[in-house]
Amino acid sequence: MNEEIVVPGGESPKKLENFLKKRFPIGYVRKLFRKNGVRLNGQRPKPDAVVRPGDRLQLYVPFEKPLKAPTKGISAPQTIFEDAKLIVLDKPAGLAVHEGKNILKRDTLLGILEARYQSEGAVPRLVHRLDQDTSGLLVVAKDQQTAKELESRFEEGRVDKEYLALVVGRLPQSEGRIDFPLPGREGKAVRALTRFRIAKRFSDTTLVRVTIETGRMHQIRLHFARLGYPVVLDDQYGDFTFNRTFRKAYALKRQFLHAAKISLEYAGKKRIWTAPLADDLKRAMAALERGSARRNIF
Repeated sequence: MNEEIVVPGGESPKKLENFLKKRFPIGYVRKLFRKNGVRLNGQRPKPDAVVRPGDRLQLYVPFEKPLKAPTKGISAPQTIFEDAKLIVLDKPAGLAVHEGKNILKRDTLLGILEARYQSEGAVPRLVHRLDQDTSGLLVVAKDQQTAKELESRFEEGRVDKEYLALVVGRLPQSEGRIDFPLPGREGKAVRALTRFRIAKRFSDTTLVRVTIETGRMHQIRLHFARLGYPVVLDDQYGDFTFNRTFRKAYALKRQFLHAAKISLEYAGKKRIWTAPLADDLKRAMAALERGSARRNIF
C-alpha cells in the first residue's frame, strides 16, 4: 500500500528532498531515498529532482513512527539585530534550530525564518548552532555569501561567544580552562578548548561564565561533565540523581545553559550583542539566591 501526494497548485518549484522535508521528518525522507521508496510521476527520482505543481508522488515506504508534536508554549524568537544580510536572534529553549529525526522543518527556527522571509527573497542560513534546550543568541545569514563569510569566522575562532551555565557542585578555582579533545567531523578526535570563570557559588551549584575557543558539538556540556561538574539538568551527560532533586525543588525543566553574548567584526565595526537570561533560568536563579548560602564574587 502506498501514499500518493499531489504537489499543490500554489507550491513553488523546489527540490524533491526539500519538498518532502517540509512534510516528514528528515529520517523518514532519507529512508525513502535509501530504499528507493519514492516515485515522481511514475519515475524513480534523485533527491535533487525538481517538483512542480501538479506533479504526483508515490511513497512506498510506510511512515510508521509518529511525529514529535510541536512543543506548545514556546515563545517566539526575539530579533536582537537585523539588516539586509544578517539576523541576530534570542532563541527560546525548546525550539530546535533545524529539522531532526522526528522534528519537521516547519517546526524549527530555520523553518520559521524561511516562511517569514520568503516574500523578501531571502534564504536564511544557519552559521552556527545551539542545542534545542539551550536559550540565547544565534546568528543567521540572509544569503549564501554572508553565510560563507560568517562560517569561516566561526571556524577560525574570530567570533567571541560567552555562555552562562549552572554546574553541579562548587568549583574550587575562580577561573580555569578545560582542554581535551572531543569528537569532530567523521568521529575523529579534535582539539577542544573551554575557558571559564566563576560568577556565583551556591551551596551545591556554581554559576560560571564560559567562553569556547572551538565549536565542537555539545562542547560545554561534555567538558564540564568530564571535569566532574556537569551542567545542571543535562539529561544526556549530567548527574541524573541530582537533576531529579533540582527539577523538583526549582521547577526548571531544561538544562541551565544560555548563550549570553556574541561579539564579532561585521561591516567594518566591532559588534557586541547580548541576551538576558531566559525567564525560566531567572526564576531558578532567584530561588537559589533565596534558599542557598552563596558567595557573590562580582
